[in-house]
Amino acid sequence: MTQPPRAAEPFWFLGGQARVLVPSRATGGSVSVMEFTDAADHAPPLHIHDDEDEVWIVLEGKVTFFVGDQKFDLKPGEAAHGPRGVAHSYLVRSRTARMAAVFSPACVEDWFVANGTPVSRTDEAPAAFDIGAILASAEAFHVRVAGPPPSA
Repeated sequence: MTQPPRAAEPFWFLGGQARVLVPSRATGGSVSVMEFTDAADHAPPLHIHDDEDEVWIVLEGKVTFFVGDQKFDLKPGEAAHGPRGVAHSYLVRSRTARMAAVFSPACVEDWFVANGTPVSRTDEAPAAFDIGAILASAEAFHVRVAGPPPSA
């Protein structure tokens, strides 16, 4: 049996924290698992992954997931699926939320890591980020913006 990989240190991504729980290298690229912790009203732009399916599992908090023309209000222990090629996003509806995201295949994990900023022990607020640079780098990972972030 292979020793499970140690989870990576957290990093800032789009104003929230992320970390890789199961890296693609541990699964031969078939799947990766990440954890995201975001504050109230956090919502990434509506976007499309051309190469991978995504499954979100809410661990803490309340989150609304938008997948195509569907909307799912989820609480801890509930999950939603974002098929490849379908526009999706989410909106945090509680003070904070923590989610696991499973990507299959594991292509997009490197995009998150490459655009992240390490979390320091002295950080009191999210690191600043350049949304233009992040979106420009998304093309290489076949991620496309399909609209603005959803709002309440």
